[in-house]
Amino acid sequence: MTEIKLNDDQQAMLAGQQGVARQMAMRLLLDMAAAAGATELTPITSAHLSGVSPLTGGLGSRQFLARLAEDPLAKVAVPTTLNSAGCDEAQFDEMRIVAPNFKEHNAEIVARYTQLGVQPTQSCIPYEWEGVVTSGEAAWAESNAICFGNSYTGLITNRESGLSALAAALTGYTPKYGLMLEENRRPNLAVVVTTPLGDPTDFSILGDWIGKQRQPEWKMPNGPIPAIKGLPTELNHEQKKALTAAAANYGCPLLYIDGQGERPPAAFQARLLFGEAELQKRYEELAPKTAVSLITIGCPQASLGELRATAVLLKGKQLAPDAPPLWVFTSAANKAIAEKTGIAEIITRSGALLLENTCPEVVPYDLTWVHHVLTNSMKAEHYIKSGLNGIPTAVMRLADCIALATGKLPIANQKAATKKKIQSVTPSPRNHAMSSSHTLSSQPFTATGHGLPSQTDFSITAEAFVTGTPITLLGFVNRETGVIEEPGHPADGQSMAGKIAIFPKGSGSTVAPYVLLELFYRGKAPVAIVNTEIDQQSAPACSLENIPYAYQFDADIIGHINNGDTVRLMRQNGRVTLDVLTRVTV
Repeated sequence: MTEIKLNDDQQAMLAGQQGVARQMAMRLLLDMAAAAGATELTPITSAHLSGVSPLTGGLGSRQFLARLAEDPLAKVAVPTTLNSAGCDEAQFDEMRIVAPNFKEHNAEIVARYTQLGVQPTQSCIPYEWEGVVTSGEAAWAESNAICFGNSYTGLITNRESGLSALAAALTGYTPKYGLMLEENRRPNLAVVVTTPLGDPTDFSILGDWIGKQRQPEWKMPNGPIPAIKGLPTELNHEQKKALTAAAANYGCPLLYIDGQGERPPAAFQARLLFGEAELQKRYEELAPKTAVSLITIGCPQASLGELRATAVLLKGKQLAPDAPPLWVFTSAANKAIAEKTGIAEIITRSGALLLENTCPEVVPYDLTWVHHVLTNSMKAEHYIKSGLNGIPTAVMRLADCIALATGKLPIANQKAATKKKIQSVTPSPRNHAMSSSHTLSSQPFTATGHGLPSQTDFSITAEAFVTGTPITLLGFVNRETGVIEEPGHPADGQSMAGKIAIFPKGSGSTVAPYVLLELFYRGKAPVAIVNTEIDQQSAPACSLENIPYAYQFDADIIGHINNGDTVRLMRQNGRVTLDVLTRVTV
C-alpha cells in the first residue's frame, strides 16, 4: 500500500492537535488516498458540500453533523459552499410539506454547516455564484456541479461524496488521484448525435440517455466520460447545464463536446449513436400518461436565462384554475436579481410559486395530492420517481410545461405535444440495470484484497449479497430497511441488511454515504462492504463508522461468489481475505 508523506500541518491534524473533527477528516482522506493508490494529498481551492435536505442526508447527516458540532475547533479550511436544502423556509406553508419536523430538521442541518464556517448558499449551482472559485483543484460534491465544473470551467475535482468533500473542506486537502490526474480525464465513450438539438430539455434527454447505455463489461473506474460529436459549435449556458446535469445521473463526472476546446487523447470503449428516433422515442416515453398534479421547473436550480424564458412564456397569463400548480426553483442569488429586474414579478403574478434555497429532487412532497409530476429536467425525473418520493414523473419542454400550466395544452392532448412520427430505430445497447454478469459457482474460492489503513483486524462471517450491477444508494435503497428498490435492477427487492454486500461500486448521487450512515445508525446496514474497486460512496461511511470494508481483489469476486453463499471476510495483520465457506443450493 502506498505510503503518503505528510507535511507538518497534516501530521498535526492526524494527531488531533487541531481538533477531533479534523482528525476524523484526515483519517478518512488517508483511507481514500491509500485505497486509490494516491501518493500525495493536494491543497484545494474550494469545496462544495451535498447532503443538506433531511430527505437526502436524513438521520445520517443530522447525527454526524451533531458529532462534529461537539468539537469547538471544527471549521472549514477553504471557501466552502452548501448544496440545496429541502425547502424554502420562508414559503414552507405554500409548499404544503407535511413530513414531521421537516422544517426544524432542515434548519438544524443548515445551522450545523454554517457553524462549521460553510457559506449557506443552499444552491446546487455554485458555478453560477459570484465569488465562488471555479478553477484549480477542488473537492466538490453534487453530481451536476461536478460535471459542469470539470467540463466547462477550469475546475479539477473528483466526483466526491458528501462525506469526502466535507473531510476535504475541513482539512484543505484532498487525495491526488482519479480526475486529478490528466490521464484519467481522457474520454472513454464516443457519442455521435445525428439530429438537431435546441431546447435545453433535448440536451437533458441526451445526457440521461448516454448514462442509460452503460454496460457491465465497460471498465470506467471514474465513470463515463463521453466525447460528443454533432452538437452545435456554441452552446448556451442552459444547454450546457441541462446536458451535464442529466449525464451525471449515471455517474458521468466530465464530458467533451467536439469542436469546443481541446481534449486529451481518447481511449474509447464504445460508440453510441443518438438520432431523431432516439430523441422522439424518449419524449413519447416521458410524456404524461395521467393527469399531472404538479409542474416543477429548475433542476438544477433555474439560471437567470431559464427564469427569463419562463417569464416570457408567462407574461400576461394566469395559471388555469383547473391546471396543476407551477413551482419554479432557483437560487437565492438568482431570485434576488430576478426581483430587481421584474422577472420575479411576472412569474409570481401568474400564480406560480418562485422558490429559493431548494430543488425539486430534495423536497418531500405530500403524496395525498402530488400523484404525478411534470418537469423539463431529466435530473428531476431521475430522482423524483426514485425511492426519495416514488412519484411518477413526466418530462416535456419548458414551453409545453407552461402551456399546460396556463390551460393552453389540454391534458387530453398532452401526448400530442411531443408525438412525432418515429423513423426506424437503430437498436441501442441494453440498459446496464437489466443485466448481471453473475453466474452460479460451485468450486472452492478464496481471494485476497485491500482494506482501509484506519481499520484494524476483523473477521466477519455472514450471508453474501452479490450483484454485478452498481447500486444507486440514494433513492434506490430503502434507508430504513436496506432493501434495493430499483425496478429492473437484478437485486430489486433484496435486502443488504446484516449481509456482506459485494458489488462493483455505488452510482448516482454524491449524498449516498449518508444513506449508509443512516442504515448503520438504524442497525440495517451491511455487516461489511466489498467493492471490486474503490468506491467514493461506500468507503467514506465505512471509514468513519468502522464498517469492515475491502476492495480490489486478486480474483473475480462477483463471478465466483453466489448471492446467498456464506462467506468470511477477514483482515489479519493488514492482509484481507474473502473465503466462501458454504455454497447456496439451487
